[in-house]
Amino acid sequence: MVIDTNTCVGCMDCVVACQTENNVPEGFCRDWITTEAKGSFPTIDMEIRSERCNHCEIPPCVPCCPTGASHVSDIGGIVLVEHNKCIGCKACITACPYDARYIHPDGYAEKCTFCVHRVNEGIDPACVSVCPTKCMHFGDLDDPNSEVNKLLNSRKHHSLLREAGTKPNILYLT
Repeated sequence: MVIDTNTCVGCMDCVVACQTENNVPEGFCRDWITTEAKGSFPTIDMEIRSERCNHCEIPPCVPCCPTGASHVSDIGGIVLVEHNKCIGCKACITACPYDARYIHPDGYAEKCTFCVHRVNEGIDPACVSVCPTKCMHFGDLDDPNSEVNKLLNSRKHHSLLREAGTKPNILYLT
Protein backbone atom coordinates (compact mmCIF):
# COMPACT_ATOMS: atom_id res chain seq x y z
CA MET A 1 0.00 0.00 0.00
CA VAL A 2 1.17 3.49 -0.85
CA ILE A 3 -0.34 6.53 0.86
CA ASP A 4 0.19 10.08 -0.38
CA THR A 5 0.65 12.29 2.67
CA ASN A 6 0.30 15.41 0.49
CA THR A 7 -3.32 14.59 -0.31
CA CYS A 8 -4.54 12.86 2.88
CA VAL A 9 -6.75 15.31 4.78
CA GLY A 10 -7.39 13.13 7.84
CA CYS A 11 -11.13 12.83 7.14
CA MET A 12 -11.26 9.33 8.70
CA ASP A 13 -13.40 7.86 5.92
CA CYS A 14 -10.87 5.00 5.76
CA VAL A 15 -11.33 4.30 9.48
CA VAL A 16 -15.13 4.22 9.24
CA ALA A 17 -15.05 2.09 6.07
CA CYS A 18 -12.78 -0.42 7.78
CA GLN A 19 -14.94 -0.59 10.89
CA THR A 20 -18.07 -1.11 8.79
CA GLU A 21 -16.57 -3.59 6.31
CA ASN A 22 -14.98 -5.74 9.02
CA ASN A 23 -17.54 -5.43 11.82
CA VAL A 24 -14.92 -3.93 14.15
CA PRO A 25 -16.36 -3.66 17.68
CA GLU A 26 -17.16 -0.21 18.99
CA GLY A 27 -14.15 1.37 20.71
CA PHE A 28 -11.60 -0.52 18.59
CA CYS A 29 -10.00 0.16 15.21
CA ARG A 30 -7.80 -1.57 12.66
CA ASP A 31 -6.61 1.73 11.19
CA TRP A 32 -6.35 5.29 12.45
CA ILE A 33 -5.22 8.78 11.48
CA THR A 34 -1.96 10.25 12.78
CA THR A 35 -0.68 13.79 12.44
CA GLU A 36 2.98 14.65 12.89
CA ALA A 37 4.42 18.15 12.94
CA LYS A 38 8.10 18.72 12.22
CA GLY A 39 10.21 21.84 12.37
CA SER A 40 9.82 25.02 14.32
CA PHE A 41 7.98 28.27 13.75
CA PRO A 42 7.76 29.71 11.15
CA THR A 43 8.82 26.64 9.14
CA ILE A 44 6.58 23.80 10.25
CA ASP A 45 5.60 20.83 8.12
CA MET A 46 2.66 18.63 9.11
CA GLU A 47 2.14 15.13 7.79
CA ILE A 48 -1.29 13.49 8.00
CA ARG A 49 -1.21 9.71 7.63
CA SER A 50 -3.60 6.81 7.64
CA GLU A 51 -1.87 4.06 9.64
CA ARG A 52 -2.52 0.35 10.20
CA CYS A 53 -0.65 -2.96 10.30
CA ASN A 54 2.32 -2.60 7.97
CA HIS A 55 2.19 -6.22 6.75
CA CYS A 56 5.94 -6.39 7.24
CA GLU A 57 8.29 -8.58 5.23
CA ILE A 58 9.93 -9.46 8.56
CA PRO A 59 6.92 -9.41 10.90
CA PRO A 60 7.99 -9.71 14.57
CA CYS A 61 4.42 -10.69 15.47
CA VAL A 62 4.63 -14.00 13.61
CA PRO A 63 7.57 -15.90 15.18
CA CYS A 64 6.51 -14.98 18.72
CA CYS A 65 3.03 -16.51 18.33
CA PRO A 66 3.00 -19.75 20.35
CA THR A 67 0.13 -21.31 18.38
CA GLY A 68 0.94 -20.22 14.83
CA ALA A 69 -2.25 -18.15 14.70
CA SER A 70 -0.25 -15.17 13.44
CA HIS A 71 1.12 -16.03 10.03
CA VAL A 72 2.04 -14.65 6.63
CA SER A 73 -0.53 -15.52 4.00
CA ASP A 74 0.35 -16.94 0.60
CA ILE A 75 -1.78 -14.09 -0.78
CA GLY A 76 0.63 -11.20 -1.31
CA GLY A 77 2.43 -11.64 2.00
CA ILE A 78 -0.52 -10.30 4.01
CA VAL A 79 -0.02 -10.88 7.75
CA LEU A 80 -3.12 -12.56 9.20
CA VAL A 81 -4.43 -14.06 12.44
CA GLU A 82 -6.43 -17.30 12.54
CA HIS A 83 -8.96 -16.49 15.23
CA ASN A 84 -9.66 -20.11 16.12
CA LYS A 85 -5.96 -20.74 16.86
CA CYS A 86 -5.34 -17.52 18.82
CA ILE A 87 -5.28 -17.88 22.62
CA GLY A 88 -5.16 -14.14 23.30
CA CYS A 89 -1.73 -14.24 24.98
CA LYS A 90 -0.84 -10.78 23.57
CA ALA A 91 2.72 -11.79 22.55
CA CYS A 92 2.02 -10.43 19.06
CA ILE A 93 0.74 -7.16 20.49
CA THR A 94 3.94 -6.75 22.49
CA ALA A 95 6.11 -7.63 19.48
CA CYS A 96 4.47 -5.18 17.05
CA PRO A 97 6.39 -1.88 16.95
CA TYR A 98 3.42 -0.18 15.23
CA ASP A 99 0.77 -0.84 17.91
CA ALA A 100 -1.37 -2.28 15.15
CA ARG A 101 -3.16 -5.04 17.09
CA TYR A 102 -5.76 -5.30 19.79
CA ILE A 103 -7.60 -8.08 21.60
CA HIS A 104 -11.11 -8.48 20.25
CA PRO A 105 -13.78 -8.75 22.97
CA ASP A 106 -14.16 -12.42 21.97
CA GLY A 107 -10.56 -13.04 23.14
CA TYR A 108 -8.40 -13.19 20.00
CA ALA A 109 -5.87 -10.79 18.47
CA GLU A 110 -7.26 -8.65 15.69
CA LYS A 111 -5.70 -6.31 13.10
CA CYS A 112 -5.88 -4.98 9.56
CA THR A 113 -6.09 -7.72 6.95
CA PHE A 114 -5.99 -5.40 3.91
CA CYS A 115 -9.59 -6.69 3.57
CA VAL A 116 -8.19 -9.96 2.22
CA HIS A 117 -11.77 -11.11 1.49
CA ARG A 118 -12.05 -8.20 -0.98
CA VAL A 119 -8.51 -8.60 -2.36
CA ASN A 120 -9.30 -12.26 -3.13
CA GLU A 121 -12.10 -10.98 -5.37
CA GLY A 122 -9.87 -8.42 -7.10
CA ILE A 123 -11.38 -5.49 -5.16
CA ASP A 124 -9.35 -2.86 -3.30
CA PRO A 125 -9.46 -2.82 0.52
CA ALA A 126 -12.41 -0.82 1.87
CA CYS A 127 -10.16 2.01 3.07
CA VAL A 128 -8.73 2.52 -0.42
CA SER A 129 -12.08 2.35 -2.18
CA VAL A 130 -13.73 5.10 -0.09
CA CYS A 131 -10.90 7.62 0.14
CA PRO A 132 -12.32 10.91 -1.20
CA THR A 133 -8.88 12.33 -2.05
CA LYS A 134 -7.65 9.07 -3.63
CA CYS A 135 -4.49 9.29 -1.49
CA MET A 136 -4.40 5.53 -0.91
CA HIS A 137 -3.15 3.09 -3.53
CA PHE A 138 -3.10 -0.70 -3.29
CA GLY A 139 -1.19 -3.09 -5.50
CA ASP A 140 1.71 -5.44 -6.02
CA LEU A 141 5.00 -3.93 -4.84
CA ASP A 142 6.85 -6.75 -6.63
CA ASP A 143 5.36 -5.82 -10.02
CA PRO A 144 7.54 -3.10 -11.60
CA ASN A 145 4.60 -2.04 -13.81
CA SER A 146 2.08 -1.66 -10.98
CA GLU A 147 0.64 1.74 -10.05
CA VAL A 148 2.22 1.53 -6.58
CA ASN A 149 5.68 0.95 -8.04
CA LYS A 150 5.25 3.78 -10.52
CA LEU A 151 4.30 6.11 -7.66
CA LEU A 152 7.28 5.02 -5.57
CA ASN A 153 9.64 5.56 -8.49
CA SER A 154 8.29 9.04 -9.16
CA ARG A 155 8.23 10.48 -5.63
CA LYS A 156 10.17 10.57 -2.38
CA HIS A 157 8.73 8.18 0.16
CA HIS A 158 9.36 6.70 3.58
CA SER A 159 8.14 3.93 5.84
CA LEU A 160 7.49 4.04 9.55
CA LEU A 161 10.10 2.92 12.07
CA ARG A 162 12.63 1.80 9.47
CA GLU A 163 15.06 1.23 12.36
CA ALA A 164 12.86 -1.64 13.61
CA GLY A 165 14.11 -3.73 10.67
CA THR A 166 10.65 -5.07 9.81
CA LYS A 167 10.61 -3.96 6.16
CA PRO A 168 7.06 -2.55 6.21
CA ASN A 169 4.89 -2.85 3.11
CA ILE A 170 3.09 0.44 3.67
CA LEU A 171 4.96 3.36 2.20
CA TYR A 172 4.18 7.05 2.50
CA LEU A 173 4.74 9.48 -0.36
CA THR A 174 6.06 12.87 0.73
